[in-house]
Amino acid sequence: MKRESLPDDQPGVLRVFQTRDEIKAFYDKIAKVYDLLAEHSEQPMREAGIRMLAVQPKETILEVGFGTGHCLVELARAVGPSGRVVGIDLSEGMVEKSRVLIKQERLEDRTELHCGEAARLPFESGSIDGIFTSFTLELFDTPELPAVLAEWQRVLRPGGRLVVVAISKEGKQGVVMKAYEWTHKHLPNLMDCRPIFVSRALETAGYTVSDKKIEHMWVPVEIVLGVKAS
Repeated sequence: MKRESLPDDQPGVLRVFQTRDEIKAFYDKIAKVYDLLAEHSEQPMREAGIRMLAVQPKETILEVGFGTGHCLVELARAVGPSGRVVGIDLSEGMVEKSRVLIKQERLEDRTELHCGEAARLPFESGSIDGIFTSFTLELFDTPELPAVLAEWQRVLRPGGRLVVVAISKEGKQGVVMKAYEWTHKHLPNLMDCRPIFVSRALETAGYTVSDKKIEHMWVPVEIVLGVKAS
């Protein structure tokens, strides 16, 4: 059998051990309780990423993997009544939960939600000013990363921005990270994300990395701003 080649910018990164259907089923199952499980620790990381994206009024912003919709609300407020926020998420459960939140916040007039694959975006080339994604890129297997990032680059306008918030192989690793990676390898249904080299992946895909920081939850998190060439 032919051996699958891997990007050389991701040395030592674990593979993804679940299928897309298994990942979708997992997030459908936990949609109603996701905020209780993860939002407390992830929220500061997401907010730092949104600040880095520096959304402007009237822009069109895409969120990939919007989960329970809290960042959609922040992005929709930032673009204002003349802007647009579109989102795509694999999980129907997450889409429905986010629709409820968007309606509660009375932001339906400037948001558009899709259930689908982030590797095949239903948007025109060059139609998006900025993309935000958090704790989602790690769900794609290593050989998929270049194609996924190329698809996101396709929909960005020249000079458009991409901010990725993701668990990182950079920063202090230590015992907690070793336990995390062990759990991902042996119990992937409990720990589906795995740490990756974020800025390296963006640079390999042709983005110019113009800002980057390493933060820490209980594992290192990379927050990276990549810019599409003008």
